[in-house]
Amino acid sequence: MRFNRQRTHPDFDTRLGYEYPSHLRSAIQDLPSTPGVYIFHGAEGDLPLYIGKSINIRNRVLSHLRTEDEARMLRQTQRISCIQTVGEIGALLLEAQLIKQQHPLFNQKLRRTRQMCSLTLREHRPEVVYSKDVNFATQTGLFGLYASKRSAIEALRTLADEQRLCLSVLGLEKTTKQSPCFRAMLKRCAGACCGEESLHAHHARLLAALEEQRLVCWPYPGAIGLVERNANEMQVHVVHHWFYLGSASDLEQAKRLNTVAPDFDSDGYKILCKPLLSGDVEVVSL
Repeated sequence: MRFNRQRTHPDFDTRLGYEYPSHLRSAIQDLPSTPGVYIFHGAEGDLPLYIGKSINIRNRVLSHLRTEDEARMLRQTQRISCIQTVGEIGALLLEAQLIKQQHPLFNQKLRRTRQMCSLTLREHRPEVVYSKDVNFATQTGLFGLYASKRSAIEALRTLADEQRLCLSVLGLEKTTKQSPCFRAMLKRCAGACCGEESLHAHHARLLAALEEQRLVCWPYPGAIGLVERNANEMQVHVVHHWFYLGSASDLEQAKRLNTVAPDFDSDGYKILCKPLLSGDVEVVSL
């Protein structure tokens, strides 16, 4: 007979209810009301338990202390530190970088994915490609970012359901040549498998559906500095091929950070693509 043994360590005991973490009152006294990254540190080796970002560090940390669902993390936290940034973009980039470097216990998002996937078309048929084989920052004709081949295939199946595309034509199922697939008999496929829809029309609909997920190639010849300013200071975020290389307080320091990006960074892409393409941020070539 198997027994479900209740953990009795106070950090894991689910019977413990929420109690305001009064031991952290002193930790929040000096937190600034400015953009940046904050870190909850545990007792053992001062390791980070959680890393977050905000445009107002103090207010965001206070909201954590009032959240019952975070009671376990708050019980383990011994101190709170922060790193100020000039603006929100700097906070986003630094948060993503620190999480991937330090692997905090309570951060579920932004952890480093071992291998990013995308979709490309080979002879009109979708194919999964990997960032270890293709430079996602410079390769054209890539659609979507996925954490695994399985998630890429699931997304493609969802797209097929939405657009009535044929799974056999997409290479996801096998069927007898010129015979309708099972989904065609259910009117969930427009019939490219059996001639009711031309392959040309099917390919055009597939491409149109994928277009919304097309990855944007790095739009600069080299590294750039994205400049954020406030009333008193500036910060230059150095980026190459969507990869965040670090920040500096002036252009001369930023130029010294200009190194070759080690690989494509999906977090940097998601953070920077919209502001860079919109032209709403100040950019300098390095």
